[in-house]
Amino acid sequence: MNDKFLSLLGMARKSGKLCPGHDASISSIVKNQARICIVSVEGSPRLKKEMNHACTFDGKNIPLLIVNYTVPELSAAIGSKAAVITVTDEGFAKALEKRYDEISREAEN
Repeated sequence: MNDKFLSLLGMARKSGKLCPGHDASISSIVKNQARICIVSVEGSPRLKKEMNHACTFDGKNIPLLIVNYTVPELSAAIGSKAAVITVTDEGFAKALEKRYDEISREAEN
């Protein structure tokens, strides 16, 4: 896999630091385990709104990334179908957020 963002997601999955899917993601947020939340560009407006609310509810400040990857692209990277993913490891979360920022800057140029 040549895409560093997707590769990082795959590594997080292999190390058990990833919660794929709506229910697992909400659970990790409620339990204060989530360090970042990632939603596919194909996620519904309702899903994006719900995840934004969950990430900011009750004083939480969990970064929410709406990434320009399709559900099949994210699913291929993590090995299971999901439009939303949370990462529970701080190191992976920071690396993903850094790469997301790099991708965003590249897209602007």
